[in-house]
Amino acid sequence: MSAVWLASGSPRRRALLTWCGIEVEVHPADVDETRRPSDDPVAHAERLAATKGATAPEDRVVVAADTVVHQGDRIFDKPVDRSEAARHLAALSGAQHAVTTGVCVGRGTQHTVFSVTTRVRFRELSTAEIDAYLATGDADDKAGAYGIQGRAGAFVGEVVGSWTNVVGLPVEETLQVLRQLGVEPHHAR
Repeated sequence: MSAVWLASGSPRRRALLTWCGIEVEVHPADVDETRRPSDDPVAHAERLAATKGATAPEDRVVVAADTVVHQGDRIFDKPVDRSEAARHLAALSGAQHAVTTGVCVGRGTQHTVFSVTTRVRFRELSTAEIDAYLATGDADDKAGAYGIQGRAGAFVGEVVGSWTNVVGLPVEETLQVLRQLGVEPHHAR
């Protein structure tokens, strides 16, 4: 079987699948990520994953995903600059937020679209901690302005649910759907 078509440029998604023994080819999907006014954060993540999944050739198994960090209806997108990143982190400080990843796995016209939501609570962060973190560049290009697998892991007081989901892909659920399509991790053969 050929490698899975990963419709994402995320190095974290690629790493998670590779660590599981899934061979991937990276093909970032160029889609409009504008949120529709009628979409709540979960519907937004699922719609984007489905849209990205539809970009793969019909003869290939595709994995597409979109991760959304949110509190209620407010979405914390990838920050456009460090000042927006600081505002994101200040809003998440001392509070609980949700991380939802919409996932599309399929082949041809048969796609399974689902989402997984993990609850994350940050401890109280000082302005100095936020500034020091932002200076590392680790917040750049990450939803919510943080990566749990990096230095921001020290901000986390509690995770309820899938840790890999917060990284960018709920591995357990994704592997389950891949297995239904006959894709097994290499080390499991």
